[in-house]
Amino acid sequence: MIAIIDYGMGNLRSVQKGFEHVGFQAEVTRDVGKITSARGVVLPGVGAFQACMANLGRFGLIQPIREVVSQKKPFLGICLGFQLLFSESEEFGKQKGLDLFPGKVVGFQANNGLKVPHMGWNCIEKKKASPFLEGIASGDYVYFVHSFYVVPDDPSVIATATDYGTSFVSSIATDHLFACQFHPEKSQEIGLRILANFGRFVASN
Repeated sequence: MIAIIDYGMGNLRSVQKGFEHVGFQAEVTRDVGKITSARGVVLPGVGAFQACMANLGRFGLIQPIREVVSQKKPFLGICLGFQLLFSESEEFGKQKGLDLFPGKVVGFQANNGLKVPHMGWNCIEKKKASPFLEGIASGDYVYFVHSFYVVPDDPSVIATATDYGTSFVSSIATDHLFACQFHPEKSQEIGLRILANFGRFVASN
């Protein structure tokens, strides 16, 4: 079973439906036992960084997330659930994240005629191979809604980049974890392929 962490914010049901559409069972839960015993874990997110961290703390979910990542359980972070994995964010002043990856979250600058937030379809450029990106090519389009982006300290984790006035990291991948700034559950065929890739990875591990 894939556990989708419910901390009161995020596109929980649409992520769940996306997994079900590609044939994988997923449960929305904040039950720590279910999260730590699940074969795969998803951290979605929509909203403000500080509010999400506060909710994770309020529901006792910070340590379970750190535990499943340290155990190298298959893990998927989406949008704000991607940003939360890093050390800190500058959204509304310096905010502490989960600090599972060194790096920071910074805001787009509203210049060059660019609108902030970055909203809509944009393409990705693959930076490395990953089972989570099987069947995905540079130039494929995915759906974004965000005003902030991640700057990892370690460039080796970068899986894809996207251009929006500047080149920013749109996903990272390790041997067990994939986290993306875009919304696979809103990215039609390409996004469903990523969810299916994650589901297959969970099933094989």
